[in-house]
Amino acid sequence: MLIGTYEHNMDAKKRVIMPAKFREDIGDKFYLTIGFDGCIRAYGEEEWLKYKSRYDNLPESNQNARKIRRLILGNSCDCEVDKQGRIIIPPNLLKHANLEKEVVIIGQSSYIEIWAKEIWNRYQPEDADINLEELVGSLSEYGL
Repeated sequence: MLIGTYEHNMDAKKRVIMPAKFREDIGDKFYLTIGFDGCIRAYGEEEWLKYKSRYDNLPESNQNARKIRRLILGNSCDCEVDKQGRIIIPPNLLKHANLEKEVVIIGQSSYIEIWAKEIWNRYQPEDADINLEELVGSLSEYGL
């Protein structure tokens, strides 16, 4: 299961260390794509195929379906972990996530999110106006 928060610095070649625990769970091949709220999502192969199938099954006759497929799939790539446990993040995803140096990598059960530390900090209760009780209450219809 992909859980936890890890902080790393990206090197000059735009490589970032993927935490060993995540590599153990996913393997040495990742699929990257744009995520919500300005992050990058990383999937292992099995989860990537599930995620991608949601977009594959959208009707090509629908204009919004074509737009979202282009946005999600067109900004996706596969990458392999090098011998030092690093992945290279391509320029389009670096730009999407405003990644420069400090990176936060968080597990989200079935996928990983990669954040610029500065942006990630905006979502932390101590740095934002976030009330856990209110959030859970607003999602009660989903069983929380």
